[in-house]
Amino acid sequence: MSTQGTSDVKPDAMRAALGVWRAAAIAAVACGAVLVGGLVLGGSVTEKVIPGLGDAGALTRWGLPASRAAMDLLSALTVGALIAAAALLPIEGGRSAEGVRGPGRLSKDAVGYVHAASWLAAGWAAAAAATLVFTVADVLGQPVEQVVTGSELSSYVGSLPQGTALMIVVLLAVVVALLARTTTTPAAAFGLLALAGIALLPAPLTGHSASAANHTVATTGVALHVAAVAPWVGGLAVVGVHALLRRDRLPVMADRFSRMALWCYVTVGASGLVNVIARLPDPVELVETNYGRLALGKIALFCALGWFGWWHRNRTLPAVAAGKPWSFARLASVEAVVMAATMGLAAALARTAPPAPTEPESAVKAQLGYDMPPEITPARLATLWQLDLFFVVLVVVLGGLYLAAVVRLRRRGDAWPLGRTVSWFIGLATMVAVTQTGVAKYAPILFSVHMAQHMVLNMLTPIFLVLGAPVTLALRALKPARVRGDRGPREWLTAMLHSRYVAVIAHPAVATVIFVVSTFALYFTSLFESAMRNHLGHMAMSAHFLLAGGLFFWVLLGVDPAPKKLPYPGRLLLLFVTMPFHAFFGIALMNLSQALARGWYATVDPQWGTTILKDQHTGGAIAWGFGEVPTFLVLIVLAFQWYLHDQRQARRLDRKADRAAAPGGRPEDDDLAAYNARLAKLAERDKPE
Repeated sequence: MSTQGTSDVKPDAMRAALGVWRAAAIAAVACGAVLVGGLVLGGSVTEKVIPGLGDAGALTRWGLPASRAAMDLLSALTVGALIAAAALLPIEGGRSAEGVRGPGRLSKDAVGYVHAASWLAAGWAAAAAATLVFTVADVLGQPVEQVVTGSELSSYVGSLPQGTALMIVVLLAVVVALLARTTTTPAAAFGLLALAGIALLPAPLTGHSASAANHTVATTGVALHVAAVAPWVGGLAVVGVHALLRRDRLPVMADRFSRMALWCYVTVGASGLVNVIARLPDPVELVETNYGRLALGKIALFCALGWFGWWHRNRTLPAVAAGKPWSFARLASVEAVVMAATMGLAAALARTAPPAPTEPESAVKAQLGYDMPPEITPARLATLWQLDLFFVVLVVVLGGLYLAAVVRLRRRGDAWPLGRTVSWFIGLATMVAVTQTGVAKYAPILFSVHMAQHMVLNMLTPIFLVLGAPVTLALRALKPARVRGDRGPREWLTAMLHSRYVAVIAHPAVATVIFVVSTFALYFTSLFESAMRNHLGHMAMSAHFLLAGGLFFWVLLGVDPAPKKLPYPGRLLLLFVTMPFHAFFGIALMNLSQALARGWYATVDPQWGTTILKDQHTGGAIAWGFGEVPTFLVLIVLAFQWYLHDQRQARRLDRKADRAAAPGGRPEDDDLAAYNARLAKLAERDKPE
C-alpha cells in the first residue's frame, strides 16, 4: 500500500512541475506579446531614423524594453521569494538541547525560497546589466557593439543618472544573490528583503518621473507604485508555485498573501492614478496620445486583476481552507499571466514618451516642477499650498495606524492616555504645516524658509511624536502571532527593539552624534547642493531631519522602551551639552562670507528676493534662535516626567514599608507579588483574541 502511495505522489509532483513550467511559459509569451504590441502602438520601435543623427540600431530599440521587462519580472520574483520566506511561511521555534526556547528559524520550505531568491537575484543583476548597456547605447545613439568595445560605457555610467541607478541595482542584486546562499534565519531573510526593496527604486525613479511637470508628486507616486507591484506580483507567483508543488501550509500562506495583496492593490491603484495625472494633466490625452492609450490598457488590466483578487478572497480561500489547493493554483496561474501581460505593457509604457508640454517650461519650472511663486508674505506662506505626496502618505499612514491602534485598545477595554494621542497628532500637524503649505513652496527658493522647515522637522515635530509613545501603543495593540514560535508584526517589532543594530544606534552617544554632526556635514559640504538639485535628495534630506530628531528625542525623553535609559540628571546634562551646538551652527551661518549651494540658488533666485548671502544669514539667525523653543519644551517635559517618576517611587516604597510593618510581613513579598501580577497581566494581554 505504501508503494502505491509513493507511486501516486511522484506523478502528481511531475504534473505539478509541468504545470509550473507551462504557466511560466504562458506568462512569458503573454508578457512578450503585450510588450511587442505596446512598443509598436507607442511608436518607440517605429521611429524614423533622421540622417546625420546617431542611431542605436534595431537591437537597442527592441533589446532595451525586453531587458527592462525581464529586470522588472525577475526583481518581483526575487522579492516574492524573500517575502514568502520571511513573512508568508510560519517560522519554526528553536529549542536547545536542554529544551529552552531560542530564536526562531526558517522552515525547510522558507530556506528553499531564500535559495531560489539567490538565483533569481543573479538573473535580476544580469538583466539590469543588459539594461545598462542598452541604455548607454540609446543615449549615445551608438550600436551596442561599439558601446561594449569602446570606452563610452565606463565613462557614461557615472555621468548618466540612469546609468548610475542601474549600476546601483546591479551591485545590490549581486549582494542579495551572494548573501541568500547562506541565509537561514528570519532576521537575515528580512534584511535581504529590505535590501531587495531598496534595489527596486533607483531605476524607475530616474525615468519619466524625474522629468515630469510635477516631479515632486510623480517621483513619490512611482516609488509607491513599484514598491507595491513587486510584492504583489512576486508573492502571487510564489504562492501559486507552492500550491502546485508543496501544498503544505498553503492556507496560512494564501491567507497572509491575500491580506497583503489587498493593500498592494490599493496602493498600486492610488499611485498609478497619481502618475497618470502627473504626466497627463488633460484627460483628453488619454485617448489622443500613444502614451495615454497604453495607460488606458494598463488600467483595464489593473481592473481585471482586481476581479481576480475579489474571487480569491471570496471563493478560492475558502476552498483552500477546505483542502482544495488546486482551486487556488488554477486561478493564480491565470492571474499570473494577466500580471505578466501588465508588466510587459508597463515596460512598453516606460519606453513611450509622455506628451510634451503645450507651453515651453521656464528654467525655474524645470528645476522646481512649478513656476516661481510671487513675493513671499506671511499670508502666502499659509495659503499657497504645495502638495508633497511623500509627506501626505506618511502623515495619513502614521495617523491612520495610530487611530486604529487606539480604537482597538478602547474596544478591548484598555485605556490609553489622551495626552499621548493629542501629542502625536500635534506632531503630525506640525509636519503638515511645513511640508504642504507655502513653506514647502518657498523652501527650495529661499534658504531662510528652508532652514525654518529644517528646524521644525528636526527639533519640534519629533518631540511631539516621541511623546505619543507609538512603540508602546503598537506593542499593546498588536496581536501575538497565531502560531506559537512564529513572528507577526508584534514579534518583529519586539525583535527589532532587542536587536544589536538598535542597541548601537539608540545609544545616547551615537544618537547625539547623528543629531549634531550630520547637520554640519550636510550644510558645509557639497551634499547640500546635490540634495537641493534632486527631488529624491531633497526627500532624503527631509526624512533624515525627521529620523535624526526622532532618534535623539527618543533617547532624551524616553517614553517608549529603549535599549539604554539615562537617569534624569543624565538627560538634563545631555540636553544642555547638545543644544549649544545648534546655536554654534546658526552663528556659523550668520558669519558666512560665501553663499552655500550658490549654483542652485542662482538658478532659482527670485527677482523680488534679497541677495543669496543675506538670505542665508537670515537662515542662520533662524537656526540660532529656534533652538530655544525645543529646549524649553524638553525641560518642561523632563521636569514633569521626573516628578511622576519620583511619585511612583515614593508610592512603591510606601507599599513596601506597609508590607514590612504588617504582622509576619516581609519586604520582598511585595516585590514578589508585584512581579507575579505583572507576569499575569502580560500573559492575559498576549492571549490571541
